[in-house]
Amino acid sequence: MEVIELKHPLISHKLAILRDKRTGTKEFREIISELSSFLCYEALRDAKLSDVEIETPICKTKGQMLNEDNYAFVPILRAGTGMLDGLISVMPNAKIGHIGMYRNEETLEPVRYYYKVPKDIENREVIVLDPMLATGGSGLDAIESLKKSGAKKIKFLCIIAAPEGIKKIQEKHPDVQIYCTAIDEKLNEIGYIVPGLGDAGDRIFGTK
Repeated sequence: MEVIELKHPLISHKLAILRDKRTGTKEFREIISELSSFLCYEALRDAKLSDVEIETPICKTKGQMLNEDNYAFVPILRAGTGMLDGLISVMPNAKIGHIGMYRNEETLEPVRYYYKVPKDIENREVIVLDPMLATGGSGLDAIESLKKSGAKKIKFLCIIAAPEGIKKIQEKHPDVQIYCTAIDEKLNEIGYIVPGLGDAGDRIFGTK
């Protein structure tokens, strides 16, 4: 599938603030959440709607609604939780799962330490959250774990993506649609996205 890269003047504006090393923790966190809302709107463009009858203050009419119980948001810990509020603001009744990973700084490979998703994950559309799609290792591990649990429709949302990470996921899981607000140039020698925005987790939580 083609990667969906959101293009909008407001997104470009927010990304410039996000990338700036002078941007503080509070503003950084708020922009991550705001961009995540934009990504959620785009990812749900194909959402199935059901006809409903409602009554306005004027009269009865018909509308369309989606079933929020059909969705699950799964952030990759810890940075992915920074995106969660943005999606919950759009769809507050979706179920939440968590996949805990950290990156081995020598091998750059993900190490999983926690995995908890809704029991009926096979009946839901799953949206995986991770601000940075860099080497693709964490995303790949998360997708494979979710498929082993029975998930059939998975989308991957990130703020910044590197070509290397995109390629890895597309080669292994071409059925997973990737959504991002920017595709950056490359990875550097230690696996960070260039130009990127640094370590998203550290900047979200103010730990560096």
